Amino acid sequence: MTDAIEINALTKLGQPTEIPASPDKAVLEAVANPHPGKTYLVRFVCPEFTSLCPLTSHPDFAHLVIDYVPDERIVESKSLKLFLASFRNHGAFHEACTVSVAERLVTELSPQWLRIGGYWYPRGGIPIDVFWQTGPPPESLWLPDQGVPAYRGRG
Repeated sequence: MTDAIEINALTKLGQPTEIPASPDKAVLEAVANPHPGKTYLVRFVCPEFTSLCPLTSHPDFAHLVIDYVPDERIVESKSLKLFLASFRNHGAFHEACTVSVAERLVTELSPQWLRIGGYWYPRGGIPIDVFWQTGPPPESLWLPDQGVPAYRGRG
């Protein structure tokens, strides 16, 4: 069971909060894994992820799917939401955004395993999909498909 003192230490959950000015200023919070020692998958889906092109400052849009197997800690979802939203005024290429989200989660959580799928909507006529993972998934893990079809345009 999650320790009450640890929950009271959370600074985002249940509080009015503003979107951080940048990913570097965002705080990712974590709590104790309620099922340590068990292999299970946690999935976060962000179908409206936004960032800016670092050259033109035009908006870029992606559908992110983050899968991870917790170890000792799990990410607090409101802090994750604020972290992801902090990219909306951040200029970086698709590859940099996708992989930096994953690397930050790995740094903060030290999960057993993590993968991210960044399904970017076309700009200039080319959709870009970016995938990254920490290594092979645990052997006993049930790993569903990320469920995002390849971009097919209209109809």
